[in-house]
Amino acid sequence: MQQFYQKNDYYKVEGRKQTLKEEQLCSLLSSMSLKEKIGQLIQLSGDFFSTANLSIGPIKKLGISPEFVKLAGSTLNVVGFENIKRVQDKQMEVQPHHIPMLFMSDVIYGYKTIFPIPLGFSSSWNPDLVEKAFECAADEASASGVQVAFAPMIDVVRDARWGRVLESLGEDPFLTSIFAKSMVEGLQKNLPCKKGLVACFKHFAAYGAVEGGREYNSVDLSLSNLFQNYLPPYKAAVESGAKMAMTSLTTLNGVPSTADKWLLTDILRKKWGFNGVIISDYASIQEIIKHGFAEDNEDAAFKSLSAGVDIDMKSPVYASGLEKLITNRKLDIKKVDSAVFRVLRLKNDLGLFENPYFGASTTREKTSLLTPQKRELSRSLAEESMVLLKNENNALPLNNKEKMVLIGPYADNHALNGMWAIHSSKKDTISIHQGIKRFVADIPTEKGTDLRRDSKFLENLGFLSEQEIKNMVSSEEENRNNLMKAIKISQKADTIILALGEETYEAGEAGSKTKLELPKNQIHLIDELSKLRKKIILIIIAGRPLALENIIDKVDAILYCWFPGSEGGNAIANILFGFKNPSGRLTMSYPRVSAQEPLYYNHLSTGRPQNSSKGRFVSKYIDSPADPLYPFGYGLSYGFVNYTELKTDKYVFTKDSTINVTVKLKNSSDFDTTEVVQLYIHDKVAEVVQPVQRLIDFKKVKLKRGQELTIHFNISSSQLTFFDNRGNEKLEPGVFDIICGTNGKQLLTTTIRLK
Repeated sequence: MQQFYQKNDYYKVEGRKQTLKEEQLCSLLSSMSLKEKIGQLIQLSGDFFSTANLSIGPIKKLGISPEFVKLAGSTLNVVGFENIKRVQDKQMEVQPHHIPMLFMSDVIYGYKTIFPIPLGFSSSWNPDLVEKAFECAADEASASGVQVAFAPMIDVVRDARWGRVLESLGEDPFLTSIFAKSMVEGLQKNLPCKKGLVACFKHFAAYGAVEGGREYNSVDLSLSNLFQNYLPPYKAAVESGAKMAMTSLTTLNGVPSTADKWLLTDILRKKWGFNGVIISDYASIQEIIKHGFAEDNEDAAFKSLSAGVDIDMKSPVYASGLEKLITNRKLDIKKVDSAVFRVLRLKNDLGLFENPYFGASTTREKTSLLTPQKRELSRSLAEESMVLLKNENNALPLNNKEKMVLIGPYADNHALNGMWAIHSSKKDTISIHQGIKRFVADIPTEKGTDLRRDSKFLENLGFLSEQEIKNMVSSEEENRNNLMKAIKISQKADTIILALGEETYEAGEAGSKTKLELPKNQIHLIDELSKLRKKIILIIIAGRPLALENIIDKVDAILYCWFPGSEGGNAIANILFGFKNPSGRLTMSYPRVSAQEPLYYNHLSTGRPQNSSKGRFVSKYIDSPADPLYPFGYGLSYGFVNYTELKTDKYVFTKDSTINVTVKLKNSSDFDTTEVVQLYIHDKVAEVVQPVQRLIDFKKVKLKRGQELTIHFNISSSQLTFFDNRGNEKLEPGVFDIICGTNGKQLLTTTIRLK
């Protein structure tokens, strides 16, 4: 591509290097036509560049001119070195200043090597391992030419009905903030050597708080709630150096996030100092018209750009509206120039004026993807992510001398990656059957039933063709035969390993649903197998918390595996047979029934809690307990750790001092184990009512069998602040409960006073 650079005085040619200094970027910007500038703010999908000539179909469908397709500054989900080279060469040839494009993609939890879904790997409580996973994902994707990842998704979520909970890190703002840092730093760690990716955190802001858990719905929050529970992870991403932010598709307190000047300029840019690129979500600028916030494309362009959105993803708004606004002097050209400069600066920071392919090559693709080392990392993270919910009478770990069978629609199913593993292949994923065969060479296996038998439900997902649905739903006769074959082989076994769960596309974007229970046909399979009175080990593959109260008494053990990724089958087998001791702890509360949602541990105190003296007039349900089936932080291991002697080195401290907290642990089992020690506080009296408990720290520690260990935490006054109803951070003197334990319910408590 050197000939393109040499045509232009704004590139400094030094041998093979072409770099731009800031003054040269400014000079380049000033030499660009208005159309060129607008082009840098337009992102189009790969189908616009799918042939040597402009692809007319997408142009007509979106309503964007061929001229702006030629000038587009970025594209999404074009991957693979040869594809990216073809598109980059063509676009730089027709772009008047030969400015390279940015290539962005959904690298949500892996590229070719797939890790557990984010809600899964957050259950590892291991940010260091997650950072390594995202460093790995960045290495793979950058080898194929990707430059920006639409990740991390750091929306706090308290409602499991929302499909995109799969992409989240759970219900806690502190834990989500910790993982936000590790994900951003993992993605961007190797940017200088072109083996990293730009982190684009999303969805700013509070997308996870959609009303009713319904996709694309509105969000309405008090400022106290917004600042205390939803904004901290985004701030953590900014402080970790994320170079890009994506807006939410929703309204926040009546204003679309994509056109919210207070949110994007006053908070993100001015208060937090974010100087990176802000991109809209898919078509969200045009959607502010449907929200009723803008009159037409011109109005939408004015409001979004004025609010601070630099790049318009896959909509015709900037292409059709900005030129008129500038020509008619309704919009200051300086606004456009500022946005364009941020885009050019990012391209320059990535070295695209030096190497427009960002270090990608066919050689790197051949040597970087799905390596044994990356598979090992995927397996390790999957093992640490899985949560043992039940283990009655030590049903697990299994002995490979047991006579066992493997039953269920996920028994020999390679679809273990989840919805957002869009660049992966199922053939590269280890199934549960493959994993177990390493321990039991010849294990009888039957499907038993389909994942879903409701064709209308599958049709409503919107991702599946009529033929695909027909292939997924067996005839009534075939389904009966599948059940009978499963029962027949199970009769001869001592132990049934039963692999059930959600279908891939019912957990993800547009996957909101009101019923969180397993489908009826899977419950029927459990019912029939439980009649055999065999030991049943239930494996659940899912992208959200499910309501399991109607089945827990019918099985002996439950291992919650999420969508575990490329090495899922091996990781599951390693835990089942005791090669690994499960250590995952939930990052979302599990409901007893769907109607409990939204459900979260850090709820506010009520004047009539269940343990008050008001008799029946307390905060409860009359047809179900109000507490979760499994609380936040919950998870079992093989063996048990005792907690005793929670102490502080002093009772009273000041805002300039710290308190040392200690708690004693003893592994009372015959298993080496890993424990997640969780530290919470409760502010007993405050200007704004505070949660019954709030996570402020945790430590993941290893204990040998029989080992005793004293764990130390240091608490500073900065961990005791809260936000008032104007969004101001406050620190008030008073009494605080210090709470520590193995999950959000089984806890020890002491108190301290802040003077």
